[in-house]
Amino acid sequence: MSEDETMDGSLSAESIAAGSGAPGSDAKAPGADDPGAGRIPSYWEYLRVEELLSLQGGVEGDEAQLSDHEVLFVVVHQVYELWFKLVLRELSTARDLMNQDPVPDQQLSGAAAALRRVREILDHCASHFRVMETLSTRDFLDFRDKLLPASGFQSAQLREVEVLLGLEDDKRIHLGWEGSYMAALKSHDGSPSPAYERVMKRRADGISLREAVDGWLYRTPIRASSPGDDGDAEVVRAFVDDFLAAQRDEIDITLGLAANQARGDQERAQLRERYEKGVAEARAFLLAEDVADAEQPRRARIRAALLFIESYRELPLLAWPREVVDQIVALEQAFVIFRQRHARMVEREIGRRVGTGGSAGVDYLDETALRYRIFGDFWAVRTILVRKEAVPTLAEGEFYGFRFGG
Repeated sequence: MSEDETMDGSLSAESIAAGSGAPGSDAKAPGADDPGAGRIPSYWEYLRVEELLSLQGGVEGDEAQLSDHEVLFVVVHQVYELWFKLVLRELSTARDLMNQDPVPDQQLSGAAAALRRVREILDHCASHFRVMETLSTRDFLDFRDKLLPASGFQSAQLREVEVLLGLEDDKRIHLGWEGSYMAALKSHDGSPSPAYERVMKRRADGISLREAVDGWLYRTPIRASSPGDDGDAEVVRAFVDDFLAAQRDEIDITLGLAANQARGDQERAQLRERYEKGVAEARAFLLAEDVADAEQPRRARIRAALLFIESYRELPLLAWPREVVDQIVALEQAFVIFRQRHARMVEREIGRRVGTGGSAGVDYLDETALRYRIFGDFWAVRTILVRKEAVPTLAEGEFYGFRFGG
């Protein structure tokens, strides 16, 4: 409803006096300057089908000169780019929602829905590789050299997805010759290409989803205490210590059961060493001992918040936070599977030959699937969770219950 309208939808006296929409005024109806206003579009006009179907001509610009195999290759990759466009929109929506301070409780559902849609799209994209696999190796080799030196690595939108998710530059795997992933997006003469400009713009487009989610987690109340509250650090540390004690008890039970099944003292000693290592690693993770000293307090609180949401996920006020956490894990899992599926498709098509862009081909793709984890803390916390019955009692449980206005 515009500012000129009253609650019943009629125009206000001020708007009529100003001539805004008043009968006989000079105000134009919406769309009056639009030559297409009032027109009833057809399906093909709305979707611009004719334009869309004219874009499969390859480097020749003429589809008639291409084999069916090459047209299939072009169509599948164009479909990927359309899906990536939608992924970028949904991730931007989720990022913007999560970047609010505070994030309104009712808007967490919107972020979860956007993340869920991205996961579904990535699942669908992974299935597209089955269509590519209908090409035999010889079918693909018939036109593969025409692609040189083009490469899927140059998909600007896929690089944008990585940037928007929060993949850091120092975590990237280089092709080996281009110096950086941005250099690979430049034109052959070294000048900025549309792909390069697109990714540069994305890099300058505010914070990533991971940074927005980290900020939200950092502000999450733990035992009803928030950053800035008196004694917050002590409250968070007490929760961590209580949880580690509960985990210690759980591990002792599990170790006892495992030791009873061990075959000899040496195997029992190995089991004890393995479980004790897990206890030490859990403590180091929750205290953020793996990050720089200046970053430890913030990262430790973020990890404690993750642990808190996962441990008390049944509480009403944590229902949507836990859904957001679940969807982030599901999304990254789908992305990893997409990368793995891509590698297997490429290996099936061309084996382990050098990629068209000069990369190590399948080896490069396998490495990205193995090493590209943006939300590492979300995965790591699963290693230290305990049974519901073993979670420390939460005296502040009422704080996370339903609230009704009086």
